[in-house]
Amino acid sequence: MLAARVATDRETGRSRGFGFVEVPADKAEAVIEALNGSTWEDRQLTVNEARPREERPRRY
Repeated sequence: MLAARVATDRETGRSRGFGFVEVPADKAEAVIEALNGSTWEDRQLTVNEARPREERPRRY
């Protein structure tokens, strides 16, 4: 693992229930296969490759 970050709510600081983990490119497929569907602290994990952010209209 190269880096990990838990997404948090900007106002409350509480976890949003997901996060991001950076792994070497040559290990990514094996990590996804090994962890997707596994359980951690009684919660089932969904592990997939991150998708690019969608463009959203700017708020003024």
